[in-house]
Amino acid sequence: MTNPSEDIRNSKERRLVKILLVLLTVAAMVVLLDKSSDAVWSAPQEQKPGKPEKPSTDSTDAHAQRMLKEGKETFRFDTFGDEAFWSDALQLHRAIAGANLGGVGPGVSPKTALAVGLKVDSEALPQSLVDQLKQGLVNLDDPATTLALFKLNAVVGVKGTFAGDGSLQSVGITCALCHSTVDDSFAPGIGRRLDGWANRDLNVGVITALSPNLKPVADLLGVDEPTVRTVLHSWGPGKFDAELFLDGKAFRPDGKSAATLLPPAFGLAGVNLHTWTGWGSVTHWNAFVANLEMHGQGTFYDPRLNDPVKFPIAAREGFGNVRSDPDLTTAKLPALQFYQLALPAPTPPAGTFDRAAAARGESVFKGQAKCATCHVPPIYTEPGWNMHTAEEIGIDDFQAKRSPDERYRTAPLKGLWTHQKGGFYHDGRFPTLRDVIEHYNNFFGTNLTERQKVDLVEYLKSL
Repeated sequence: MTNPSEDIRNSKERRLVKILLVLLTVAAMVVLLDKSSDAVWSAPQEQKPGKPEKPSTDSTDAHAQRMLKEGKETFRFDTFGDEAFWSDALQLHRAIAGANLGGVGPGVSPKTALAVGLKVDSEALPQSLVDQLKQGLVNLDDPATTLALFKLNAVVGVKGTFAGDGSLQSVGITCALCHSTVDDSFAPGIGRRLDGWANRDLNVGVITALSPNLKPVADLLGVDEPTVRTVLHSWGPGKFDAELFLDGKAFRPDGKSAATLLPPAFGLAGVNLHTWTGWGSVTHWNAFVANLEMHGQGTFYDPRLNDPVKFPIAAREGFGNVRSDPDLTTAKLPALQFYQLALPAPTPPAGTFDRAAAARGESVFKGQAKCATCHVPPIYTEPGWNMHTAEEIGIDDFQAKRSPDERYRTAPLKGLWTHQKGGFYHDGRFPTLRDVIEHYNNFFGTNLTERQKVDLVEYLKSL
């Protein structure tokens, strides 16, 4: 006969064993499920066709740096094949070289080149040449020196190609010709590049008029060569007429040149339209200029140019749909735009404006003068459709009528201090910032005091 207490103890032990077995089973199942889950979640997922992998921050940064590098190279040195126009057609390289070096005429010496606003990149010069320049041992009156600078890629915006015998075979121009200058750190017209700055010293018309053969231009415009030269000489420093080859309107109704000021190409990020009369975005205008103004080889499409009334020359010549084979332009537009949008508006140097007056002027700008209504900080133009009729800003509509939308763009104001030479507005009609303020004060009736006008000028110089 068993002991009751012993039976109770055995029964408890059996129950404990059963509980332990259940717990061990559950634990084993949990481990198996965890491993199965790990296998499911850690297994490589099959990539769906056409679905790109998410780019890493490193790859995005590398792409951005590559675009900047390619865009800078294009902006500074790419001619888009425009040598076919400037050299093959106009023979400009022969005028630059001069008769003594296989060309025609006296040639273009460095002194002449600097006098018409061409700039020299001092960082492209070897130290030996820098030393010779400092010692006055370089003949700046000799066209051969100009050709030597071409070989160094030191003439900003002009690229020379040389034959095997060292003679100048062709020249082409780049974006940097009009939209870069130098800091004059070595000498006037010689220094480090300032990409995006408007070259208000550059006399595009006089340089083009040097070409021995302007017949292609004369035929396009339906005039003789002397008339073409007269028009080119009428432009003056820092001006260019981008619409001349479209509508043939060389002069305004008042008899003044129809050319407009070269605008800066910095501070454009966030700005909708990028020309005085708002033709289009950065990419649109780059393609327009590369194909129709620089006369490069590429593709450009804008059916608005097919209007035979507004753009008789463009419509006749088919400029609204240009196709070149090979296309030397289109593939370079993305990086070129990327670089231009990356160019910041330069900060004004200390001492170039009165800080206390500028602080007061900011209040005037945003308040009584109502400037910020259109020039919205911090981009200083309207976010969105930044265009106005001539009537809205109190000026004539001549230049506006030469554009598709017949309006003027609200110009962004950052870096305004860099392009005061040549005046303000598209054609420089207002010689100073004070003149611009007086115009709006009268037109809008803002009743600014003398002190407010002075302060507002200082604020504009501080941007």
